[in-house]
Amino acid sequence: MTISRKPQPEGGQAPVVQRIRIRYAKRGPLRFTSHRDFARAFERALNRAGVPIAYSQGFTPHPKISYASAAPTGVASEAEYLEIGLRATVDPADVRAALDAALSPGLDVIDAVEAHGGSLAERIDASIWRIELPGVESDTLRHAVDAFEAAEEVLVERLTKQGRRTFDARGAVARISAGTEIAAPNEVTGVPCAILDLVVRQVTPAVRPDDVLSGLRVVADLEPPVPPRATRLAQGTLTAQGEIVDPLEADRDGIPIGER
Repeated sequence: MTISRKPQPEGGQAPVVQRIRIRYAKRGPLRFTSHRDFARAFERALNRAGVPIAYSQGFTPHPKISYASAAPTGVASEAEYLEIGLRATVDPADVRAALDAALSPGLDVIDAVEAHGGSLAERIDASIWRIELPGVESDTLRHAVDAFEAAEEVLVERLTKQGRRTFDARGAVARISAGTEIAAPNEVTGVPCAILDLVVRQVTPAVRPDDVLSGLRVVADLEPPVPPRATRLAQGTLTAQGEIVDPLEADRDGIPIGER
């Protein structure tokens, strides 16, 4: 369905009259898309789909798009989120379908809902990850996980824009477990592929899946023979029961978060 455009008013940008929150996925080879590359592709998709995106004021107007906790380059995800401001009211289902058709396969728009109060970022404080470790036996991974859980602190290093930093990878991990061994991604007979399941809190500096793997190397000398494959399965609010609440749930209910 084509979304109709409304012309911008003369002498300034049209105000935001509706905000829509979107969940999208990065799959297959498109997991190597950087956040900057995705942002450019998404802006082009908005134009192709005819979405009436609102723009900022000033000499160099920018589309009203807010991203929430983007996954690192090279990591697949089933749960990336962003919010767009529109200058005309549209059906979120039409926006979802139009954007999904305008983006390349592998960058897939899963859901779109109208925003109802609160901040999207405030509803995301943890992520669920699944990491495939080709060439690693399940028993070897369980031993490393046990050592990681037993440690009060696991210091790892990462090179950042501010230089090399040392931080604790253990404190951010709310849950870690070694899953059932599966067939290797290349389907070579006899090659093991252990599974690491993680729930990681959103902290500063952010603890990424590769930081946890660095921690497993520190505590147990775990060194996967080939690069692991990480997938973010979910993002949201971590409950006391260890579950993740979908950040779009309150919007589907149509209730501002402060009034729930």
